[in-house]
Amino acid sequence: MNNYKNNIVGIGCDFQNESNDNSRKLAIENLSGGEKQRVSWMINNMKNNKAYKYKIVNKNNIEKKIILKNLIENYSLYRKNWKDQPLNSFHQKLHGDKFEKNNKSPLCFDLEVASVCDLACGFCYRQYVSTPDKIMKKDLAFKLIDQAAELNVPSMKFNWRGEPLLNPKLPAIIDYAKKRGILETIINTNATKLDEKMSKEIINSGLDIMIYSFDGGTKEIYEKMRPGRFGKNSFDDIYKNIKNFSKIRKKLKSKFPRTKIQMILTDETRKAQNKYFNLFKDIVDEVSVKQYTERGGNLSDLNKKFEAEIKSQKKDLINQFGKDAVLMKDSKDNIYISEGRLPCEQPFQRLLTTYDGKVGMCCYDWGATHTVGYLSKLGFENGDQEYLKVKRKAEKKSKGFEMMNLEMPKKHNLPEKKVQDLKKIWHGKEINKVRKAHIEDKAGEVNICKTCPFKETYKWKKIS
Repeated sequence: MNNYKNNIVGIGCDFQNESNDNSRKLAIENLSGGEKQRVSWMINNMKNNKAYKYKIVNKNNIEKKIILKNLIENYSLYRKNWKDQPLNSFHQKLHGDKFEKNNKSPLCFDLEVASVCDLACGFCYRQYVSTPDKIMKKDLAFKLIDQAAELNVPSMKFNWRGEPLLNPKLPAIIDYAKKRGILETIINTNATKLDEKMSKEIINSGLDIMIYSFDGGTKEIYEKMRPGRFGKNSFDDIYKNIKNFSKIRKKLKSKFPRTKIQMILTDETRKAQNKYFNLFKDIVDEVSVKQYTERGGNLSDLNKKFEAEIKSQKKDLINQFGKDAVLMKDSKDNIYISEGRLPCEQPFQRLLTTYDGKVGMCCYDWGATHTVGYLSKLGFENGDQEYLKVKRKAEKKSKGFEMMNLEMPKKHNLPEKKVQDLKKIWHGKEINKVRKAHIEDKAGEVNICKTCPFKETYKWKKIS
């Protein structure tokens, strides 16, 4: 693994940043590109950012320069605060009124524009926890974008549990976010629907960052990791879509969106890292790998030989690190063991909402089981009906549900059934209970946090 530069960076579920906290080992490793390149690229291309283009309509040259300067400063501050905001909150014990008085606004707001997906990946919660096959209505998306804009939220991500390109209104939703001044818009996509028409619509929408999820450096590994839900998912087709998108973007002479691809690290995929890197290094802006987190698929991210060695040392490891210690292996095959937990950054950085307005505190809480508020009455009026529909289809092994073995999502926290706006929920008592628990090193008292597999919430010690 020596034919590329390996910079270890990454935060959150899909974002990236260099850590100012030396105790936190990051879940995403960049094989090319990275945070510094991303920031400089966004700043250097701010004149091409659609938010800037909307803001300068009917403005004179002096006004345009001021707007450009402000947007560059705002973007730089956003990326700085992505790490500083949670870190300062930990150190200064900021939660509740203190958090609000320090003007801590969301740095990102995630809208689940589609909870439906057309793949059946064995490592995804969708195969084990019932997830509605629904999309967010455009009117609700616009309403929530308005609320984010009023809070000066700098970044919005338009997906969570599903494939965003399955929402036909996605380009219009992204365009509206840019019109309302959202500096950075992001999606993750499996690229199954990224044909020429969709590619042009996405480019014209003003999308800033598109992250491809593509697991495997060979046809065999990819098609095993990412089977189709309703029909065959072809390695060749998806690779062609990604390659063609690069060509279309160049043909349209568009700087946006910046593209990134990521692959989860399992014992099988890490063997194909060189092939994976060589496949994409010339057709995307960033190539990265991401730590595997167990979501029900029981995939192995450690080889059998090493697992056998660890088992032989189990007693000594338990005595030294405790019975709850977990293992991790990075892209260079370095092995780490956990020495404890760290406070999670996500409750201090972002919020996300399901397609029907149920607000979750982080992207690892599948189904928003620890609900912290409602942005729409649909979030509590819908109840379990859409989840039960999917579960029953899976039990009957209906087409598209054959590979699912589903449980209903648990209910860890249910707030009062009332609609609030984004600001009230962000500074509300439900999310602040979570912040307080993490600051006071009592995250284990929050059920969903106690068993969270997010690698960045562990303290790691290198052992091999």
